[in-house]
Amino acid sequence: MDMARMSTSQSPLTGKTIAITRPAEQADGVVERLRALGANPVSTPTIAIVPPEDFQRLDAAIGNLSAYDWLLLTSVNGVRVFRERLDALGMDPARLANLKVGAIGPATAGTLEAGGIRVTFVPTSYRAESILAEIGRVEGQRMLLPRAELARPLLASGLRDLGAEVDEIPAYRTVPGPGIAELAKLLRANRVDAITFTSSSTVRFFHQELLQTGETPQTIAAMLASPVMTVCIGPVTAATARELGLRVDVVAEAYTIDGLVAALAAFTNWPESPRK
Repeated sequence: MDMARMSTSQSPLTGKTIAITRPAEQADGVVERLRALGANPVSTPTIAIVPPEDFQRLDAAIGNLSAYDWLLLTSVNGVRVFRERLDALGMDPARLANLKVGAIGPATAGTLEAGGIRVTFVPTSYRAESILAEIGRVEGQRMLLPRAELARPLLASGLRDLGAEVDEIPAYRTVPGPGIAELAKLLRANRVDAITFTSSSTVRFFHQELLQTGETPQTIAAMLASPVMTVCIGPVTAATARELGLRVDVVAEAYTIDGLVAALAAFTNWPESPRK
């Protein structure tokens, strides 16, 4: 589907209110894309990105880059923090010239390249399983993996199973975002046609925080029941939502923001809204 040529009158998203749960500072791109398709996107961040307790371990690893064979970055957030620490330590990105650099996804790779860091490996599918299947022989190689504090353990453990030495270091933390209460209010008032979850954390924090306000798993599931459409950026996020008892209506085939928007734009079986 050529979304650039689609007029708002042709778009099934025209007039649809779509909640965006990604961090507020990262919502602009998807908001603009959805608005161009006639939707009414609402930023309701269910996660926020904050620094780790300290950067001591990460700074020490960056200061010892010559000891590594690989740098692996799994998100734009990881790239941003890594570049900030390079700058804080007065280190030129050229110091990475002898490293193999891997990135999960085109957005992560593009952010690295824009910052002067050449990417040598991007898996065909943007998840840990694809990295493990496609990275090749890494036995005896040392890898630096700066990532979220509570990231999936699969990648690091899988690389170690392949014989690599992995330094998995927290570069940032995800915490409950400021939009959870507003999102719940909109859902209760039947003011949302679709909710988009862009990572497992966006689902988990939404669910966790509502439980702490006295909601039950059943009432949370009911809040996201039809006619609200639940849209996930990929199968890992969708699996998390289902584990928490939430119905998933749409899963993007490409695990990117563009893929998420394309999946929404291609969806035509919208239930009738109860709104007057």
